[in-house]
Amino acid sequence: MNSFQQIEKWGETHHPRWVDYIRIALGLFLIYKGIHFLANTGEIMGLVKSSIGSFTSFKTVMLAHLVVVLHIMGGILITIGLFTRLACLVQIPVLLTAVLFINFSSEIKQPNSEIIISIVTLFLLIYFLIVGNGPLSYEKMYHGDERKSKI
Repeated sequence: MNSFQQIEKWGETHHPRWVDYIRIALGLFLIYKGIHFLANTGEIMGLVKSSIGSFTSFKTVMLAHLVVVLHIMGGILITIGLFTRLACLVQIPVLLTAVLFINFSSEIKQPNSEIIISIVTLFLLIYFLIVGNGPLSYEKMYHGDERKSKI
């Protein structure tokens, strides 16, 4: 049994039902942030340009739209509990960039800084990357027995 299978087995045995509500809230929050970024595309492009700086306008627009798509699609997958580990794995670099470059450099001194929210979201993504889905997920409800028989 390799280490990934051991982590997956540990995650399945140590996943209480109430943690799924946190996973669903995390997914809904990511969807909300994706829609918020979509509505304020100029704001996110300004943050990217001010913190990274060396990007051209085309790269900045593409990066801003990539963040929106990743947040919305990843949030949907995390909310319903389908490919949760993959969705978390894709979200982690976006949140890590937000924590290290955008929030930390520009908003750390402001009283209503979003760095705490970004850090909590990052830790939750890492947690759900390890433990995966719980009993309130699409995979467990509709494909739980089939998945185990294929492995």
